[in-house]
Amino acid sequence: MASEDGFYARMFRRHAHPVSAWSRLLSAPLLLVPLWTRLWWLYVPIGAWFALNPAMTPPAHNMKSFATRAILGEESWSRDPKSEPMVLALAGMASTSLVCAMVASYKHRKTGAVACTGLFEMLTLWQWRLWADRFTRDTRRTDH
Repeated sequence: MASEDGFYARMFRRHAHPVSAWSRLLSAPLLLVPLWTRLWWLYVPIGAWFALNPAMTPPAHNMKSFATRAILGEESWSRDPKSEPMVLALAGMASTSLVCAMVASYKHRKTGAVACTGLFEMLTLWQWRLWADRFTRDTRRTDH
């Protein structure tokens, strides 16, 4: 288990900033571009973006944002993923849909790529809802 003051926790606090969380989620379709274009070197700037994104913003200070609560709930969940099997199942389905989008992109199947990417985004937002609910529950427990 990671300490609450360790690198892992600090990274999550920064990634919980709404700009970081939303921009990373909406950047997922970038993963399809090198597959569609066969320009493999594009994974270098895309990988850099995904690596830098969680560190580009200051830590979230306001817990009113849905994205902030979701990412902080994800941190809590990541310490014990088996605690919420529904989130684990959604993570598997989201990963599978993203892989399907990537395969469709490689095969130049626009409809499949778009549909599977949309499914990935929807499943991820469903995970966010469950993580935000977890954060709210955890916060209420510590406030009492």
